[in-house]
Amino acid sequence: MKILLTIIMCSAVSDTCLAPFTFDEPYNSTYECMIDGYTKALEKTIELGKEEVNKHDIYIKFMCEKDNKPLI
Repeated sequence: MKILLTIIMCSAVSDTCLAPFTFDEPYNSTYECMIDGYTKALEKTIELGKEEVNKHDIYIKFMCEKDNKPLI
């Protein structure tokens, strides 16, 4: 079974989150998904920069879920 990574970026200041984004490329294991989730969250935090993250109290959450779509 494949695992899909979904990332959600939120602002604690406005108490809102952007729409969840699920990556198309599946992972072979939860471990691989988790490592890439932390990596992508770190990369996005760095891309946004210290000023924007602090100004909007941005945080990123993610989840690794089994892809339950039937195989065709």
